[in-house]
Amino acid sequence: MKTTESGGPRGFDAGKKIKGRKRHIVTDTQGLLVGAIVHTADIQDRDGARDVLASIRQTFPWLRHVFADGGYAGDKLRTALTKIGTWTLDIIKRSDAAKGFKLLPRRWVVERTIAWLNRNRRLAKDFERTIESATTWLFIASVNQITRRIARDCNQNASL
Repeated sequence: MKTTESGGPRGFDAGKKIKGRKRHIVTDTQGLLVGAIVHTADIQDRDGARDVLASIRQTFPWLRHVFADGGYAGDKLRTALTKIGTWTLDIIKRSDAAKGFKLLPRRWVVERTIAWLNRNRRLAKDFERTIESATTWLFIASVNQITRRIARDCNQNASL
């Protein structure tokens, strides 16, 4: 994600040609944020996945199955995950022969959550000076999302 001119650590993502930071998130199957980490954009996705999964390991020790997209494929991540704990890593990758949009199971859950979080004006671009505050704003936006979902469900049940 692009950053503003304010200070703080940022890197260059050569693939997307963007100077800024990357967000790595872990969600449950309903799209609720379980863990998040923000770092400079010059760190590879596989390394970011290792860091975010290590950060949630003690809080959620019962998690065993991880779905990830093709950017997280590779033996380096699988080796790192065996050091963290017992994980089953499922890489959801679109076939190289597929043309256009192809709905892939489980991959859209995280993409949908990222879209929901990016609706928050504060997260559309990274205005934060520190990585810690950028991560905190992800969790604040997630709490807002959960609160709206609970309120919506309560209103629907009250009208029944």
